[in-house]
Amino acid sequence: MPSSEIEERVLILAPRGRDAGVVQQLLAKSGTPAAICADAPALIAGLRAGAAAALVTEEALAEADTAALDAWVETQPPWSDFPFIMLATRQVGRRPARAAAIIERLGNVVLLERPINAETLASAVASALRGRRRQYQARGHILEREQAQERLRHANETLECRVAERTREVDAARETLLFALDSAGMGSWDLDLVHDTSRRSRRHDAIFGYDEPLPSWGWADFLHHVVPEDHSIVAAAFTQAVETGNLDMECRIRRPDGAIRWIAARGRAEYGREGNPVRLAGIVMDRTDQRATEDALRQAQKMEAIGQLTGGVAHDFNNLLTVIVGGLDMVIRKPENTERVVRLAEAAMNAARRGEQLTQQLLAFSRRQMLRPQTLNPNRLLLDFRPLAQRAAGGAIEMTFDLDPALDPIRIDPAQFEAAVLNLVVNARDAMEGSGRAARIDVRSRNVRLDTAAVADKGVPPGDYVEVSVADTGSGIPPQTLARVFEPFFTTKEVGKGTGLGLSQVYGFTRSAGGYVAIESTVGAGTTFRLLIPRSSDPVGEEAGTGSGTALPLKRAGDGDTVLLVEDDEQVLGMAVESLEELRYRVIVARNAAEALEHLRGVERIDILFSDVVMPGGMNGSQLAVEAQRLRPGLKVLLTSGYVANLDEGQIIGKGELTVLNKPYRRDELARSLRLVLTGGTG
Repeated sequence: MPSSEIEERVLILAPRGRDAGVVQQLLAKSGTPAAICADAPALIAGLRAGAAAALVTEEALAEADTAALDAWVETQPPWSDFPFIMLATRQVGRRPARAAAIIERLGNVVLLERPINAETLASAVASALRGRRRQYQARGHILEREQAQERLRHANETLECRVAERTREVDAARETLLFALDSAGMGSWDLDLVHDTSRRSRRHDAIFGYDEPLPSWGWADFLHHVVPEDHSIVAAAFTQAVETGNLDMECRIRRPDGAIRWIAARGRAEYGREGNPVRLAGIVMDRTDQRATEDALRQAQKMEAIGQLTGGVAHDFNNLLTVIVGGLDMVIRKPENTERVVRLAEAAMNAARRGEQLTQQLLAFSRRQMLRPQTLNPNRLLLDFRPLAQRAAGGAIEMTFDLDPALDPIRIDPAQFEAAVLNLVVNARDAMEGSGRAARIDVRSRNVRLDTAAVADKGVPPGDYVEVSVADTGSGIPPQTLARVFEPFFTTKEVGKGTGLGLSQVYGFTRSAGGYVAIESTVGAGTTFRLLIPRSSDPVGEEAGTGSGTALPLKRAGDGDTVLLVEDDEQVLGMAVESLEELRYRVIVARNAAEALEHLRGVERIDILFSDVVMPGGMNGSQLAVEAQRLRPGLKVLLTSGYVANLDEGQIIGKGELTVLNKPYRRDELARSLRLVLTGGTG
C-alpha cells in the first residue's frame, strides 16, 4: 500500500464480537480504508507505520498494557495530535479511574457510547479524518519552512565560505601589495578629505620619522611636517590634484628628530556627487638618497664638462690675451706714438670685450650668471628684437614672426632671452648655408599645457608653459650629433666660425628660467628648437628689451657725493677708486662687509653703497645691502659682480629692487649706473 493510503487509513482495535468487521464494512461504504488490529501491540505497529485515526473499544484498552501506546502518544512530532474514536459502554455514574486515565493520556479522543448508529459513527470518523488532514497540511508547511531554513542555512554557510575565501584573497593581495611597496621603500596612505582622517601603512609613518604607528594623521599633520619654504609647492600640487585628479609632488619634510628629508608623493583623487574631492590616496617614498645620487651624477657630469671646457677656454682666452698682452707690451715700449697707442688699446679693448662675452656664455651654461628676471610678455621682446635678428640672419634669408597675441607672461632675464633667441637664429642661418633650398627662419610663440607624460624626463613639473620656437629649412642635425648639441665647445663648424657655446647658453638660459629646450630635426628637412618656459602668475612689469633705450651722457658726481666702496680684490679696488675719483666722487674704502658696517654705523656722509656681491667674511653684497638700508633707511645701493656663488643669491638679487652692474665694466657704464641709482632712474 502506498504511503499516502497508509496515512489515510483508520486502525480498528475491537477484539470482541463483530464490532471490528461491522465498522470496517461501514467505513468501506464511504471509501475510507481501514485496517483491523488484533491486539494492542498490533495497534502500536499500525500507528508507527502510519494512520489517520484509530477506532478502539474501551474494553480493549482496559484489558491491555497501554505503556507502549502512552509512549507513542507522548513522542508525537509537534505538528501531530493523533485522533482516537473510543466506543464505550454506557456508564451509570463515573467511569473507573483507570479508564478515565487512559482517555486523559490519549489526549485527542472522541467518546461514543453504545449503542451508536452508523451515521454518528461515520460522522465522527469523517471529523477525525478532516482534523488529521489539517495536521498533515501543518506538517507540510513546517516541512517547507524547515527545508527553506535549511536551504538558507546552506546558502549562508556557502556565502560565509565565499566571503571568508574572498577576504583571505583580499588580505593576501593586500599583504602582497604592502610587501611590494615596503620592498620598494614606499608607504601607502588613504586620506579622507571630509573628516581629515587617514589609513596608512607602517612604512608611511616610518618615512615621517615615527617607529610606532601614529594614532591619527590628517592633512594638517602632513603640512606640519613640510618645511615652510615648500608650503607653496604642496599647495600648488594639491590644487592641481583637485583639478586633474592626479597628485604628483616632491617636497622636504622635517622629522621629529630635526632631520630634513626629501619625499615624493603620488596619488589619485576621488570625487563626491557634487564634484568635490572626498578622498585622496596614493604612495609616498623617501627620495633623499636618490636625490643625493642624482646630485652626485650631475656633479660628475659637470666635472666631465669642466674637462671639456678647459681646453676650449684656454684656447679662446689665450688668443684674447695674446692680443691684449701683445698690444700693451708694444704700448709700453713706444708710448710716445699716440696714434699707435690708440690703435693697440682699441684692439686690446675689443679682445677684452670678446673675453667678457665668452665669460657670460660660460656663466649662462653653468647657471651662475647674474640674473635680473622680470615678469613680462616675451612677444614685446621679440618685436623689439626683430630688426637685430633679421640683420643677424642676413638679407638672403626670409624671416617670419608668428606671435600669439594672447601669449601668457613669463619670468625671465630679458638679456639672456634675447641672447638665446639670437644664438638660435645664427645657428639656423649657418645650418642653411649652401643647402640649395629656399632659406627661411620662422619664429613662433604660443601657449601650451604639458601633462606629466610630456615632462617625464625633462626635470620640470607639468603645467602651463609658453613656447618660443625657432625653425629653419636647413640641412638638419644627424642623430649622432643631436645628443651633443648642448655640450660646451662642441661644434660642427669650421675653425674660427664658432666656439660651440651658443647652444650651451640656450640650454643654461632655459634651465635658469625653470624650463627646458627641445629639438626636432630631420636630416635634409630642417630643425626646430623649442624653448618652453613656465607661465608666470606674477603681475607683468615693464616690458623693455636690452637693445632699446637712450644712451645717457656721462654724469660726474655732484658736490660732495660720497661712495662707500666695498671690494676685496686689491687691483679691482684700485681701479674702482681711480674711476670714482675721476668722476669726482668722494670715496670711502672697505674691503669686506664688516668694515663697511663700521662706516655705516658712524656719522660720516654716505650717499651710495657700491659693493661687490661675492665677498669673504660670511656676508655677501646683497645681505650687506639689506643691513645697510636697515641702518640707514633710504640709502642708495649699487651692486656689482660677474659671478653669483650660488643660485639663491642670484634669485635674491633678481627679486629685489637692487641695481646690479656686471663686471667687467667701463668708467662710463659705472657713471651711468651711479647716476640712475642716485636719481631714482630719472637721469
